[in-house]
Amino acid sequence: MDRPPAGARTMSSTETKGWDRQQMADRLAREFQDGWIVNLGVGIPTLCSNTDIGDRDILYHAENGVIGYGPVLPAGQEDLHLVNAGGQNVSLNPGAAIVHHADSFGIIRSGRIDVTVMGAYEVSAGGDFANWKVGSAKGGGIGGAMDLAACARRVFIILEHNTRKGEPRLLRHCTLPVTARGVVTLVATNLGLFAPNGDGFAVRELAPGISFEEARAKTGAPLTEEGRA
Repeated sequence: MDRPPAGARTMSSTETKGWDRQQMADRLAREFQDGWIVNLGVGIPTLCSNTDIGDRDILYHAENGVIGYGPVLPAGQEDLHLVNAGGQNVSLNPGAAIVHHADSFGIIRSGRIDVTVMGAYEVSAGGDFANWKVGSAKGGGIGGAMDLAACARRVFIILEHNTRKGEPRLLRHCTLPVTARGVVTLVATNLGLFAPNGDGFAVRELAPGISFEEARAKTGAPLTEEGRA
């Protein structure tokens, strides 16, 4: 796979406690396997296309019909007519294509997406996630999330571990309207990488400076680590 153009963000350093948003995306992108078609949703997930993942050949898919795109481009290098699902100006990798919105959803609904990476408000221990409506809102827009959750082979989520009020987003049960149930297999937060296991979340990796005890105290469901309960 061609390397990102000069000036693009690559694998972030970990100089501070926990991960920032790009580092969260970097860590989750390292789980992508060679040959995967990867859909990136709006928000933090779009940052995954900035990550240098070596020689693995990853085809990034956007709902708006940009297939095979690369990193977000810095100011002065962007094509104002070329954007990802989040409206960010991106580059195109060799072999990329621009397709009709309906064809883009045809790729999704035919089961060709190996993994979709989405943001969320909450994720449950059972693999449910809520990402389309907050409790106080009168309305909401589920968009293509329901198609992706139903048709992608895997669902990864990126979100901040806690709300601005300090409330946990990883819970036993979602408190907000659910987008899909039992589909999430991996979650990246600023505190680490976690996998729903039905009863709680298993720690796959903790971010630098984050202890197991701290992560457990900030999680609204049981947290397990190899050799610990």
